[in-house]
Amino acid sequence: MDRIDEPDLFMLRRWCKVCELMKKDENIDADIIVIGGGAAGLMAAGRAGELGAEVLLLEKTDSCGKKILVSGKTRCNLTNSAELKDFIVMYGINGRFLYGAFHRFFRPELLDFLTRYGLPTKLERGGRIFPVSDDAHDVVKVFKKYLAESKVRINLNTQVTSLKIQDNKGFRVETQNGHYYAQAVILATGGATWPGCGSTGDGYIISAELGHSIVKLKPALVPLIVYEQQLAQSMQGASLRNVRATAFQGEAATIDSALTPGFIYGRGEKKSPRLPVIESRFGEMLFTHFGLGGPIILLMSLAVVEALDNGPVSILIDLKMALTREQLRKRLQSDLDKSGKRKILGIMKDYLPAKMIGPFVTLTGIDREKPAHQITASEREKIIEMLKALRFNIKAPLPLEKAIVTAGGVSLDEIDQRTMASKKVSGLYFCGEVMDIDADTGGYNLQAAFSTGYVAGENAVKRL
Repeated sequence: MDRIDEPDLFMLRRWCKVCELMKKDENIDADIIVIGGGAAGLMAAGRAGELGAEVLLLEKTDSCGKKILVSGKTRCNLTNSAELKDFIVMYGINGRFLYGAFHRFFRPELLDFLTRYGLPTKLERGGRIFPVSDDAHDVVKVFKKYLAESKVRINLNTQVTSLKIQDNKGFRVETQNGHYYAQAVILATGGATWPGCGSTGDGYIISAELGHSIVKLKPALVPLIVYEQQLAQSMQGASLRNVRATAFQGEAATIDSALTPGFIYGRGEKKSPRLPVIESRFGEMLFTHFGLGGPIILLMSLAVVEALDNGPVSILIDLKMALTREQLRKRLQSDLDKSGKRKILGIMKDYLPAKMIGPFVTLTGIDREKPAHQITASEREKIIEMLKALRFNIKAPLPLEKAIVTAGGVSLDEIDQRTMASKKVSGLYFCGEVMDIDADTGGYNLQAAFSTGYVAGENAVKRL
């Protein structure tokens, strides 16, 4: 008799187990049901199927991978080249939870996986890694191949409404289309952002009904609404480069602009700020009809949202980061002296984007028609102060559904970091954004989804 290879033997045992269960209950639909077809769910389903489990993936929308398609501005920022210790800090204090998952499946394994399915990648500024094609559709195609090879069944347009624990039978998964039975369930429902992609917070309700604690949900990577909305709207569309935005605890008028730090403070940075400084970022931002947006605003937004619970928050923008106040004073005086008959609006063309000039001059209180040679010393100082500290009071973030990432979620204290298994419900696993894990932009959130999905899928099979 020919010897049976180990993989074939495993499959045979799995099939026998399924047959045995089906004799006891004809309603057993799969070894493992994965709820949610995003990045984490696709990886979990594929890995479990690859190991021989019979897997059923339930996705509430009409296709899988929708959030992958919009990530990285449709280019899909897959991961980052940062070293592990630098990677971990991008998730804040909860980053340590990911050590187990990352030791099992991290960037090298992800890139090898993508290469295996014919998807080359490239490294860009900031360590960001993208598909060479710059097309997120190619990433989704990889997972379609992976799940097809792993014989994963996919039911689309199937919204899970609840999850019931069955005596000696695993789980009963209730949907609007009926119910399914499985021995293990992997919850990969995502967060509560991008509802158009299917992430509407369903996983939090299901988890809470099973006894899990949900850490308060907050928007992360989200634009900010300001009280000075009319001013922001008057500058709408103005995009700024090489500026510093610093968030302070306190009302804008009470903040001493001299407290603006010379370092970047924020998640992933080595230095920690002291109050009233909350965070300080350098780079690009823009004005919107409701307030502030752009990369550096998104990065500091979660810290601002959390600080709003403690009282007023303001943001001071240094529009001339490269110049000290004294250097700026000399340059401005020189320009005023050289162009004595030029109106102040014309002078400011050398300092600000066109969309900002009118509103900025109005804010200084200087007559727009005033020629340069009539600008007083106090008016000159007012211009300098505003160039170094344009002030806004933060009213609120945009709603959770407008954020890129959900902060908060299923408490990590109730999840085994080595296996992604629930500590409360045997046979239940978590992966991706449904957990209390979030990070800055740069590929970190997708890597966490892929890694935790891989580990959840693998350990769900081991439990079988």
